[in-house]
Amino acid sequence: MDTYFLPISALQHYAYCPRQFSLIHVEQAWEENYFTADGRRLHERVDGGESEQRKGIRYERSVLLRSDKYLITGKMDLLEVHLEEPHKYFPVEYKRGKPKKDDWDRIQLCAQALCIEEMRNVTVSEGAIWYWELRRRVPVVFDEALRQTTQAVIKGAHDVRVSGKTPAPTDNRKRCRACSLVELCQPDTFRKDKSVTYIKELFESDEETP
Repeated sequence: MDTYFLPISALQHYAYCPRQFSLIHVEQAWEENYFTADGRRLHERVDGGESEQRKGIRYERSVLLRSDKYLITGKMDLLEVHLEEPHKYFPVEYKRGKPKKDDWDRIQLCAQALCIEEMRNVTVSEGAIWYWELRRRVPVVFDEALRQTTQAVIKGAHDVRVSGKTPAPTDNRKRCRACSLVELCQPDTFRKDKSVTYIKELFESDEETP
């Protein structure tokens, strides 16, 4: 049985582009750009804080997470534990940019919630993402739709890793331009080669037809 624990941060890579995920987590390729470096510095600053308690809330930082059910692990930026009975657990993730229309950030936070639920035998119904550009939190509700999306991403990422095969580039070219791995990935070259191969196979198929 494969018991590899997937980094929670890898789920965002898979949700953004399965090929990016594979290049990083299967082929072990990585290129840092301004955005990734700035995001890393933000997390280092956040993770360096001490745990504290005030006004009935305990603030736990750099919390280690693990789920044996989903085979994921990681470290979260901040967990707020509201100390009224029963305790309420509220995960907070820090991001350097601004809110996105897609679920990439919410998936990462939801995966953290799944780990907390398993580790502490509780239900986590909501959390928040703090965006540097906004200087405020954006609430996230862990509804059934987001949970199913997150579980599907977890499964998809595990499947790609086990297969060892790097998927084709995303069809969304805007994502390629913003990706730190674009020079290693060479998505336009791959798409071009793929088109040539497809046309060749198409004509060979026609020639074989009686």
